[in-house]
Parts: sequence; structure tokens; C-alpha cells
Amino acid sequence: MLPARDGVGASCIALPPGPWPTIAAFLIDRFPAVPAADWLGRMACGDVVDEAGERVDADRGYRAHLKVYYYRHVPAEPRVPFDDTVLFQDDHIVVIDKPHFLPVTPGGRYLQETVLVRARRRLGIDTLSPVHRLDRETAGLVVLAVVPAERAAYHALFRHRAVEKVYEAVAADRREVPMPQVRRSRMVESAGSFMQMAEVPGEPNAETAIAWVRACGDGQALYRLRPLTGRRHQLRVHMAALGLPLVNDRIYPVLWPHEADGTTQDFSRPLQLLARSITFTDPATGQHRHFESRLVLSAAELGHDAPCDKEDAS
Repeated sequence: MLPARDGVGASCIALPPGPWPTIAAFLIDRFPAVPAADWLGRMACGDVVDEAGERVDADRGYRAHLKVYYYRHVPAEPRVPFDDTVLFQDDHIVVIDKPHFLPVTPGGRYLQETVLVRARRRLGIDTLSPVHRLDRETAGLVVLAVVPAERAAYHALFRHRAVEKVYEAVAADRREVPMPQVRRSRMVESAGSFMQMAEVPGEPNAETAIAWVRACGDGQALYRLRPLTGRRHQLRVHMAALGLPLVNDRIYPVLWPHEADGTTQDFSRPLQLLARSITFTDPATGQHRHFESRLVLSAAELGHDAPCDKEDAS
């Protein structure tokens, strides 16, 4: 297996049964977006190896069920022009304050420009791994595990709802919508778009506590959201269902056309959603943990006269 390089771990694929004469032929067929010359170049440099650590050359014959490791390359990766901040670090966890637009983990067009790879490079810890999810468009707190053997314990906290998370969001100031309230619904992947989730009839599997905090001006208000479950896009779906879609939401209630291919990035209109705080009992140390984001859903972003700041929202 390959060691991490510049904070990027090696990817792994198990070769399925098939007709390919060589491993190179399979990789070229399996990943059509990667030029054949790229794969041949990686092999020539020893950047593709098997599960025994032996390099895979371009003419090596194909063998089903063999595991192959390689480094991902992302040509012309877009730069995310915002800094993330390390809020806390010990022997067990690292807590990052993530800006809008920065993905947590590598995927698609993003590799180096992710919370995980930036943190690995900055701290020199190749074992770092996120223990929960945060959308690329959402700003705020991300917790990374340091010790691989402890990851499962941290994952279990989120799976068993032993973590309290509080978000802040800006949406229309509609006083006729009853507040505070708990929104419960059944959410599934949308039949119309892989980008969206949808509410459908049935037993609820998503639950969010929602409270109005204060007016922000210009017909908008600050809301406090507490997800009691962890469905994908849950907060955005629940707010949109109440007629309160978040400011600059490109997916709900309607998918913006350019979001489907992910090729356009408008850094001037960040989604107004912030993972403000996270609280839990650390399974590795038994200590009470509470972290607060230092970021703000600001007047500059919203075009208002006053920011929706932490002091007013408390």
C-alpha cells in the first residue's frame, strides 16, 4: 500500500471479473475521464501498486479480485480562496472551523482544496479522518479523529445521537410561521434529481428543532436549527418546506441549472448556513467537549446594515 503524499492517501480498487487483458486496460476503461497517458505515466513512476506493495507496470496481466492502490490526480483543481482554522487539537481529535465552499473530503474536482488534506499537510498527521459530514456549501465546525483505532467510537457518537449540534441560518423573516417548532418528516433521495432530497409520506426519519432568533433587516431573519437526526441536506429541506429556503441555497427549493454539473463557482453568494457549535462527551478521554465556531453570517455577505452575529443570536 502506498503512503500518503502531500496529505493525500492512496485510493484502492478491487479488480472485478472481466475481459481486460491488462490492469492498465481496466483502469483506462474504468476511469474514462483520466487520459490513458496519465495512467501509463503513473505506472512508469511506480505510483500504482498491488496489495503486496509490488508496482503495477503497464503490461501486467489482469487478475480479478486483486487490490490495486494509486494516487488520485486532479488537473487544474480550483482554488478555494478562504482559510480554515484549527480551533482545537489534542492526541485524539482536531477541530476545524471550515469556511464556505471548502469540501471536507476529496471528491470530484477537489483534492488538495479540502479540509482533510489541508489539515494533514498543515499538521503532518496522515491518519486524520473526519467523523461526521458537513456540506461543501456550509461553514462551521468539523471534527477529525487522529487515531484510526478510535474512529469507530467517534462515529458511534453521531450514529447514536449523542452529539448536540446547533446551526445558524438566514432566511425570510416570516412571523406567520409558528416558532419555535420541531419539523418531522420522511426524507428520501429525490426521484427527479440526484442532487436533491425530498419529503415523502411515511414514518418520519428526519427531525429538526427550529427557532426564530432575530430580524436581520431587509425582510430576513436569523434562525437557530438543531438537527435531532442526521439526514443529508436535512436543514435545507426542512426550512424550504416551511417556505423559508436559506439565503443563497442553490439546491432548494429549486436546483439552479449550473449546480447540476458543478462547473460554476460563485464565491460572492455563500449559503447562509453555519455549524455554530458542537457538544459531546469524548469517548477517548471521557471529557466534556464543547466547541464554538468563530465564523459569522455577516452583513457583508448578506448586503445588510448589521451582521447576524453570535452575541445577538445567543
